[in-house]
Amino acid sequence: SSVVLVMMMGQTRIAYTISRDGLLPKVFGKVHKRFRTPYWATIVVGVIAAALAGMVPLNVLGELVSMGTLLAFATVCVGVLILRYTRPELPRPFRVPLVWVICPLGALSCLFLFWQAFVVHWHLFVGWTVLGLLIYFGYGIRHSKLNKPSA
Repeated sequence: SSVVLVMMMGQTRIAYTISRDGLLPKVFGKVHKRFRTPYWATIVVGVIAAALAGMVPLNVLGELVSMGTLLAFATVCVGVLILRYTRPELPRPFRVPLVWVICPLGALSCLFLFWQAFVVHWHLFVGWTVLGLLIYFGYGIRHSKLNKPSA
């Protein structure tokens, strides 16, 4: 239950941030005047989490969350390597010792663990991914601040 609480807190901040980038409707970026929290994102994430918890067995839900997290971690590992190679001039606020060893091992281990759950729950993960892509291509691309010229 504590993992669910932490995931919900994190997800509300993610919805807030991508709303500010224009990839979700602006309502997700609204901050409560008194509590300074993204209250609409909190409400929507809470309703979705409650609905999913009521409809999907918790062990399956836990595996789907783990799959998403593992895929995100693997993507970060690969992204670090790509940036080190394509943009070596960027400032590096922190060091990664043995980056060409640590990142591939991190990505491979995350993908290995991801695959263990994917074999069983691939249909749910693909469905969730398709839903995310529909939201992105249906709303995000047209409203993204990256697609708007800067003033």
